[in-house]
Formats: sequence, C-alpha cells, structure tokens
Amino acid sequence: MTVLKIAAYLHDIGRSHQDRLNGAVCHARQGAKTAWPIVKGLPLSTEQKRNIIHCIRSHRFRGNHIPKTVEARVLFDADKLDAIGAVGVARAFLFAGEVGARLHNPDASIEETRSYSIDDTGYREFKVKLCKIKDRMLTKEGRKIAAERHAFMERFFDRFVRENEGKV
Repeated sequence: MTVLKIAAYLHDIGRSHQDRLNGAVCHARQGAKTAWPIVKGLPLSTEQKRNIIHCIRSHRFRGNHIPKTVEARVLFDADKLDAIGAVGVARAFLFAGEVGARLHNPDASIEETRSYSIDDTGYREFKVKLCKIKDRMLTKEGRKIAAERHAFMERFFDRFVRENEGKV
C-alpha cells in the first residue's frame, strides 16, 4: 500500500507539462522524471522506489509502458475508472471547454480531428478513448466497475447525439 499511495499521489505530476505543450509531451514519462527526486529521498527500499516510478510511468492509457507490478496495475485501473462514467463524461466536456472546443460537431470526422483543437469535443473523447477503456482494465474489480460506468456513458452519449439531432 505504501508504494501504491505514493504512486497515486504523484502519478499526474507531469500533467501540467503535457497540457502546456498541447500533448507534445507524455505526462507519464515526464511525471516519472519529475517524481524521481522526490521518491529517491524517501525512506524506502530501492525496489519500492523503482516500483513507484514504474507505476507513474506505466499508468497512461495512451502510453506504451505495460504495468507489470500489482501496484502498477491497480493504479492503471484506478486512473482509468476516474476517466469514465459520469465523472469521465464531465471531465471530457471540461477538457473540451478548456481547449476552446465546440460542444459537438457532427460534421467533423472524429478520426481526422486533432487533440487540443476546436473539434476535440467531449463526444470525440468518448469515441476515441473513453469507449475503449473497459476493455483495457487489468484487474477483476476494475473490469466490474468499468462495465457499469461504460454502460452509463453509452446511454449518455446515445441520448446526447439524439438530442443534438432533434430526435428527442
């Protein structure tokens, strides 16, 4: 639990770099670098310190580092669960607003629109990322929780599109 708590506390320490550079920097990679000076001074074993950095480095959905330890898998799932369901929908629209995106743009090709652009809508985030999260969960409990949250998002975005089209 010590490793997991510290990794959870520090896992997004590199987020501001990624946001400031419009996604040009991976916040997990930057976070591992930024966290190391903090972690190396903690009264923990070398193995625990390495595991904390591994957890931070491997927690990103779009990252290419596979969570290999139990702690890293739990952090990965917890981070993804925070991105889906009602809170995930709210966060997707909050982020879209922060980058100046439209509420919805049905004429834009989701596959061809760029992140951090006017077309990076909450719906686009659902179609590009959020709808895939439930299939990437690494723990039994994570899969159980993700299934329910995923079902909510599908209902929400189905309703959202139908209302936008004037069908409800």
